[in-house]
Amino acid sequence: MSSSWPAGPRRVLVVGIDGVRLDLLPELDTPHLDAVAAAGFLAPVEVDDATPTMSGPCWATIVTGVGVAKHGVFGNHLGGNRLDVFPDFTTRLAAVHRRRTFAAGGWEPLFLARQGGPLFAAPGRLSYIAPLEDTPQAWEVCDERVTAEAVYVLGSDDDPQASFVYLGAVDETAHFLGCGEEYRQSIRTADERLGRLLAAVRARPGYAEEEWTVIVVTDHGHLDQGGHGGRSTLERTAWVAAFGPGIEPGAPVLTVRHPDVAAHVYAALGITPDPHWTLDGRPFTPALARV
Repeated sequence: MSSSWPAGPRRVLVVGIDGVRLDLLPELDTPHLDAVAAAGFLAPVEVDDATPTMSGPCWATIVTGVGVAKHGVFGNHLGGNRLDVFPDFTTRLAAVHRRRTFAAGGWEPLFLARQGGPLFAAPGRLSYIAPLEDTPQAWEVCDERVTAEAVYVLGSDDDPQASFVYLGAVDETAHFLGCGEEYRQSIRTADERLGRLLAAVRARPGYAEEEWTVIVVTDHGHLDQGGHGGRSTLERTAWVAAFGPGIEPGAPVLTVRHPDVAAHVYAALGITPDPHWTLDGRPFTPALARV
């Protein structure tokens, strides 16, 4: 017997695509990301001065809603973190609000007790699918399997109310091959996988009665030759795209920051954060709401 509260109509899907450069998106055929943006917005995100442009600290900020000074993740080894105090949204929602949650991906420290992890400590359902080796090709296979698993879970009776799906092949391709044609093709492939996730949501039997928020986010950029961790504009520039209730299609939003992602997840589910959570983010806010 489930101990979860009745689901209600609200659902959230967050898709994290690692290492996608914002400046290249206008050149690429990414119809599914374009559709998300058209139904809501796509906005640049600047990785702040305190945060290394590395996956560990950036993803920690995205999914906890607090910055590095609080969550304590400063590199791709997550050791010394304070994630027990500032948990990711799938863990907090499952523990505090008894919501069904789901997280899936293939990068070890996000999902396993390795390299100081896991970042996702205790979602209601977790799917870790390891790449067979650390190569772009193996990561494409990994992301394909992660996508298939997420498509299954999103359409199943498990019915997660908040999900996070991590795709890592784009970042891996940049590290090995730079930001040339192979990198661009990996972005196109990631967009196709995003399309399959969106199709799985739309195919749900109860979709017409549900209220879905979808957030697509990247953590950092890349240098032309591949690589990140520095303070250049290319490395510090990330982005968020989102649609859902309360987000007016095409309307400008106030400056978006990485901590805002988790804050918006809570807002989309109708949850008012406890002041003791001391979130650093705020829900995505229309620019016209500026006072």
